[in-house]
Amino acid sequence: MRRLFYRPDRFARPVCALPTRALAQNDGWCDAPGDANYNMPVPLPYAASAEHLWRADHVYDLIVVVGYNDQPVVAGRGSAIFMHIARENYTPTVGCVAFARDDLIAILRMIDRRSRLVAQA
Repeated sequence: MRRLFYRPDRFARPVCALPTRALAQNDGWCDAPGDANYNMPVPLPYAASAEHLWRADHVYDLIVVVGYNDQPVVAGRGSAIFMHIARENYTPTVGCVAFARDDLIAILRMIDRRSRLVAQA
């Protein structure tokens, strides 16, 4: 786990041992494999393709950057892989891990930079 972003208009600063920063409306995440900032946060608007982190829905009200494809970043291997709030109907994510809001808040209290996601078969 790398860091936590949160929507300050929807949450007080969450309790979490990860480095934590409030999102701003111009926060994005570069998802353009050919760009030098691929799989990194960028300010919006951005010249290359970038995901908006400040969303109208509540999915990205809490975002944990899980540290996938970042040491080193490999173009095309995947970007913007987060833990975040699940949609009400738990529709699938595109590579992320999503939890119910209250469950994610509880998880935030337990994790730190040594925490890892482990796939179970």
